[in-house]
Amino acid sequence: MKEGIISSEHIVMIITAICVGTLARVLTIKEDFRQYPSYPNGYMIHLVTGFVASALGAVAIPALMTKNFVAVTFLTLAIQQFRDVRKSERESLKDVENTEYAYRGDAYIDGIAKTFEARNYFSLIVSFLTALTIQIVDSESKLINILSGIIVGAIGFYILKRFSKGKTIGDIAEVEEGKIEVKGSELFVDGIYVTNLLGSENAAKMFEKEGMALVIFPHEEHFRIALDNFGQRQAALFEATRALGVKRYHFTRKEYEKGRIVVTLVPIIKDKDKLIEAVKKTPLLESTKKSHAVMKTNLVGKE
Repeated sequence: MKEGIISSEHIVMIITAICVGTLARVLTIKEDFRQYPSYPNGYMIHLVTGFVASALGAVAIPALMTKNFVAVTFLTLAIQQFRDVRKSERESLKDVENTEYAYRGDAYIDGIAKTFEARNYFSLIVSFLTALTIQIVDSESKLINILSGIIVGAIGFYILKRFSKGKTIGDIAEVEEGKIEVKGSELFVDGIYVTNLLGSENAAKMFEKEGMALVIFPHEEHFRIALDNFGQRQAALFEATRALGVKRYHFTRKEYEKGRIVVTLVPIIKDKDKLIEAVKKTPLLESTKKSHAVMKTNLVGKE
């Protein structure tokens, strides 16, 4: 083999590892009811960065085997680039805050940005494990090498995804429809005072006729630590307004005695099931997971 020419074995290793690593990134880009990342531009950005991450993980093993240690130092550059992904994602979301029906809030934005950074590491690690397995197996059959790499890469992806799986409001609380009552200019949901900003008769009639409300009941007392957090309530309100739109008003309020949380709005689309689903699937923010009682339920989803 001529110096500087990569071997066919390494080419197979790199291509396989890149494909598996990129596929891992594809599987973590799941457009759901939240419609984020947006399609197609948001998809394209994250798929390209996932491909780059996979390429870096794939070439690490051949670089080490050929004693090209300078190439491995590009991994440090990659980490910096992924941090820039987090920074740009955060800045992008903050730029559009004023155009949304309700604010996401700084805590939610920070969580989204960290998630997208972490998923690039998924691609890098899965790609690296795939290439490493192909190198270790080193069978005379290329098919065996490729299948071994794919299997180990898939196992690595499953473990990483399972480990990083976050919890949602639905994991720690019940979400039920609430009864709206308007007394003068004051709004109540299931007897919980929400606001006195319904100053006009039209506003009161609109809420009574078209308003929707949910009440969140924590399963355990210690789950109130997460649900009472302002950033968490703001995230729930954001997902509710994103799912159904807002015709006029939207509020969130916490009740101090039993720890109930109210989310109420006058939506564009009146769909109770979709509203409940949106709030239930709102992620628990990392900034709220400081209670050990909440953190220890992360992997399984139940106590």
